[in-house]
Amino acid sequence: MTTENTDIGLEDFATSAPAPDASATAAPGAAPAADGKDVDDVQKEAVYDIPVKITAVIGTATMPVNQLLRLGRGAVVELDRKLGEAVDIYANNRLIARGEVVVVDDNHIGVTMTEILSSSATNG
Repeated sequence: MTTENTDIGLEDFATSAPAPDASATAAPGAAPAADGKDVDDVQKEAVYDIPVKITAVIGTATMPVNQLLRLGRGAVVELDRKLGEAVDIYANNRLIARGEVVVVDDNHIGVTMTEILSSSATNG
């Protein structure tokens, strides 16, 4: 193996933490890890830094391509939602909640969650 490992990303492995020992894969309720944390907490923290794409859909529209191509600056596309109706909130393209659009800092918009959907409702 050469020392030039930048082309395939091996430098990440050189600086990463060592592989977990047997105590990190122990069953729930096992003894605390070496740093005093419960093994379940250590396992949960492993996913905390995974990025999740959040999408808020205020409405949708369907139109033929020729109509889409005729749209210009200032064109209005009518959506299938009414003013004040709930916004769908997706995490990695999976519907997880509904909410309302809010103004944040007079310069940005956001969504406040008003209803968190159960996993059985989002699987259908």
